[in-house]
Amino acid sequence: MSAPMISLQGLSGTTVFDQSPARAKSGGCASSSCGSSAKPHEMDSAVWEKIKDHPCFSEEAHHYFARMHVAVAPACNIQCNYCNRKYDCANESRPGVVSERLTPDQALRKAIEVANQVPQLSVLGIAGPGDACYDWKNTKATFERVAKEIADIKLCISTNGLALPDRVAELAEMNVDHVTITINMVDPRIGAEIYPWIFYENRRYTGVEAATILHERQMSGLEMLTARGILTKINSVMIPGVNDEHLIEVNKWVKERGAFLHNVMPLISDPAHGTHYGLSGQRGPKAMELKALQDRLEGGAKLMRHCRQCRADAVGLLGEDRGKEFTLDRLPDKVTYDASKRETYRAVVARERGDRMAAKSEALGMVKTAGSGKSLLVAVATKGGGRINEHFGHAKEFQIYEASPKGIGFVGHRKVEQYCLGGRAEDKSLDGVISTLEGVDIVLCARIGNSPEDRLKESGIRATDAYGYDYIETAIGALYAAEFGSEPLAATA
Repeated sequence: MSAPMISLQGLSGTTVFDQSPARAKSGGCASSSCGSSAKPHEMDSAVWEKIKDHPCFSEEAHHYFARMHVAVAPACNIQCNYCNRKYDCANESRPGVVSERLTPDQALRKAIEVANQVPQLSVLGIAGPGDACYDWKNTKATFERVAKEIADIKLCISTNGLALPDRVAELAEMNVDHVTITINMVDPRIGAEIYPWIFYENRRYTGVEAATILHERQMSGLEMLTARGILTKINSVMIPGVNDEHLIEVNKWVKERGAFLHNVMPLISDPAHGTHYGLSGQRGPKAMELKALQDRLEGGAKLMRHCRQCRADAVGLLGEDRGKEFTLDRLPDKVTYDASKRETYRAVVARERGDRMAAKSEALGMVKTAGSGKSLLVAVATKGGGRINEHFGHAKEFQIYEASPKGIGFVGHRKVEQYCLGGRAEDKSLDGVISTLEGVDIVLCARIGNSPEDRLKESGIRATDAYGYDYIETAIGALYAAEFGSEPLAATA
């Protein structure tokens, strides 16, 4: 049965459920009640309620929901060798970078305007550009203002953990249910290679002494949050030759202390960014090196693999940034919150989510009964909504899935330079895309031209648009079944 055409053109500038009516398929029940029950079977219902609309704490949610970061906390109490905070930069896409700093009142005005214009918005976070727990006066004032005006938005905070133990009680009082802590080491000797100094209790510390204090405060803060039922995500930067092997131990420590997720991210190292690691030539990990480490961590703390290492003023779905649309000079002088678009959007998501979960269940069954011990690495061009709905030449990133006898899992994403701009294709950009897709077996996209398809084939990567606008898992299940001997799902309606 074909699904109804779902369009959010009237709600926002981004059509998440962009479908071709001739090809899109529901793959399951169309009941609006399905969305509320579409949770992992092993997950506690109370936990699911906390994460189901949070794009950073739920891989499933990140297909549908957006976040915004407000840059109200510029002060920081540690120095990291991978960080160089910039307060007026519009071009770099990495943590610690913003176009403009905001006061709490400006942050409220921006949050209301984004909530009115971006119905996918579900989370407001403070992730710097310094440290939200250290620059506490601004952080607290912002949360209080936003919670009063937009009661149904989730509040989220990111911190290095040094000042965290001093703020846990107030975070709980403000109903902050999600906290991210950056923890790169549990051995201060390794920490001394990552952090030149910390500023704690009105004094600057360096070396192993600084790393020891930071480590103890991070562990204390994590344990305090767990005791209060606040969900924690641990961010760890993978730095080859420094802490890559050590992150296995970090994963064990944070799991024992109740961390909900562990997010291992690649070091971003570029001399143009002006960081110590960038200027000293410290390389970041290759995509397959990162995946190999993440695979080794399976069975420990649950992994997050869909992180985009957002700017401290990011707005939109993960993988996109609409922040330039909401700079201060573009905001109305007076704004009034209107919940209608967000309420309508959530009703649409509930229906779509239920259909997708039914389709996913069917696809997983196909993979598990295929009788193969092999795996398939698939790159998907998508705008969101859990569908294959982006043209190959328009993709700025590919979501990476792995199909194996264990099932179908999201295992990462790879950013690329857009290959086709204004109807013109650049061979140099295509070379970069092909290089970035190292290790991938098949590319799925809504459309692809003969030339890039042939170039990919020459590099040992197949590409097809036969499953355009299908659910991602449905297409991968069909591919896996066709590849390894089970009866495949239909590719089109």
